[in-house]
Amino acid sequence: MSICCIECFLGLGCLNWAWKRCTHTGADDSAAWPPSTAAEFEPVPHLCRLTLAVYEHDLHHPQFPPIGGYRLNPNSVVKRVTYEQTRGHTPPYLIYLDHTRREIVMAIRGLNLKKESDYEMMLDNRLGKHMFDGGFVHHGLLKSAVWLLNEESENLRRLWVENGECYKMVFVGHSLGGGVAALLTVLVVNHLEMVGGVAREMVKCYAIAPARCLSLNLAVKYADVIYSVVLQDDFLPRTPTPLEDIFQSIFCLPCLLFMVCMRDTFIPEDTKLQDPRRLYAPGRMYHIVDRKFCRCGRYPPDVRTAIPVDGRFEHIILSCNATSDHAIIWIEREAEKALQILKEKSGDSVTVQPKLQRFDRLQSIEKEHKVALERAISLKIPHAVTGKTPDEEEKEPLTKTSEERYDQEELAKNDLHVEPPRQIVDGSDTKPTQANWNDLVERLLGEHGSSHKKPLYPVE
Repeated sequence: MSICCIECFLGLGCLNWAWKRCTHTGADDSAAWPPSTAAEFEPVPHLCRLTLAVYEHDLHHPQFPPIGGYRLNPNSVVKRVTYEQTRGHTPPYLIYLDHTRREIVMAIRGLNLKKESDYEMMLDNRLGKHMFDGGFVHHGLLKSAVWLLNEESENLRRLWVENGECYKMVFVGHSLGGGVAALLTVLVVNHLEMVGGVAREMVKCYAIAPARCLSLNLAVKYADVIYSVVLQDDFLPRTPTPLEDIFQSIFCLPCLLFMVCMRDTFIPEDTKLQDPRRLYAPGRMYHIVDRKFCRCGRYPPDVRTAIPVDGRFEHIILSCNATSDHAIIWIEREAEKALQILKEKSGDSVTVQPKLQRFDRLQSIEKEHKVALERAISLKIPHAVTGKTPDEEEKEPLTKTSEERYDQEELAKNDLHVEPPRQIVDGSDTKPTQANWNDLVERLLGEHGSSHKKPLYPVE
């Protein structure tokens, strides 16, 4: 009798788990988030269009015609770089000078399944391999971002100086390019002199369907400059599975995602948060929700936004749309629809003079960022920064004291082998100074010799 009761108890437990997992939808991840405003979300559709332009062969005759009011002007493309020119260091990208919006935009394309260099970049990482700015980052994507900044810093500086200080510097990327853009933004905001001394608040990054590339403390810390855009059930921002396993199982991806879903269900969230090596989608999240439980087809999309600490897209969605929601063309279409709905609800237009409510919204966003930082500290997340906003924190070199705050006992417990940070000094071992860019790259990537003397990693 007792064995029968135990079997029934276990059976009910399994049924309860199966029901929760099978009924969990992408909309559940952001159910408690507040809705976005039209002013906040307004840049997303046109930046999706700019990113999609990197995929085009002929900008004058696009394969994917724009569905909204935004039209890319091919004559405003300052530079366009192909795989042959990047030599595998980074995905193709373009630099676009938008005089209407007063923006200098660098757009980076996503993963190309036919290019071995993209796979090598994504696979150049292992759990806890690279410590950076007091947290952990994806090693291969960081190397790509460093190469990109070395290559284009002078062009970005020139464009910003020539067009005036009122121009914003915007980095945007899709999928693989979203991770590169996020890490490039982290580098830029820590070394603004590389791009002419632009103010931090004038630097923005929009990572569209990004790969996980920042540890939780860094994902929250840079939420004032980095924004991630995720469409409904997209799998890539949700899976912490090593990308090597994903690519090895590319022809059986649904089976792999199902196993990942089962595994993560039984791991307590506190355990996930306490792992300093676990990578996350970066920055503030914008979640586009266009489907509902037990209903077929897409519905008018809704956009929710937050700086989550708990539940930052931790669960794989068992959905037939988990891969299709990753497509940049679908994200652009749904983002355009969502923006139109937001404008209709607010009765506001992007062409009118900003109202006082927008200033109040900026204040609430700053407060939300501070609350997220404090939440990270209360959960004892390793390397969580202080409750101050990044602008209030004292500026310090990337390789100085931030890495020293890492708990060596945690390193030993997790069998990590991270070299201790080296102090950057000028003529002595006591007086810290700001390192030049080449020395910084050597210390970040463990290279010996100037980054200009040899490639950051072998190129065939």
